[in-house]
Amino acid sequence: MSGFSITDLPLAGLKKIERQLLRDERGFLSRVFCAAELSACGWHVPVSQINHTYTAKKGTVRGLHFQHPPFSEIKLVSCLQGQVWDVVVDLRADSDTFLQWHAENLTSSNGSALLIPEGFAHGFQTMCDDVELLYCHSEAYRPKAEAGLNLLDPLLSINWPIPISECSTRDKAFSLLDAEYAGVVLK
Repeated sequence: MSGFSITDLPLAGLKKIERQLLRDERGFLSRVFCAAELSACGWHVPVSQINHTYTAKKGTVRGLHFQHPPFSEIKLVSCLQGQVWDVVVDLRADSDTFLQWHAENLTSSNGSALLIPEGFAHGFQTMCDDVELLYCHSEAYRPKAEAGLNLLDPLLSINWPIPISECSTRDKAFSLLDAEYAGVVLK
């Protein structure tokens, strides 16, 4: 029996992963990661790092983060508690959907995750208080490769669903894109 249902999303390579929840009177069990199943949809390397985040306040935005090549990463993002509006932006220079974004609601109850390929920026907005996410990364965090997009960049026109209550000073300080932005070129 498969642990996932996998759906292609509008940006090439981006997948919605729905975990199959095995429930009984005690609660449930769900598979978060399976290399064999996820290799068919783009996860072709070992997991290098797993991160767990907690965000206290509804309306908080984290992101839009990415790592420059050769440290671009594949991410699998799952919501363990609460609800987020999860956003990705296609930064691949040769993509037909360059600088387009897509968002999905991830909740602790819907069992959904996003498999985000290399060459995408990622961020989210919390839709309630006390949100926890689990990230599987194909690359370790490398501060010198880290970059981000401004979450309010008019070129992106991301329609955050609720007023932004909080974001980090670093995330607010990312530069706005201009017509010269050429994107990222993957390996």
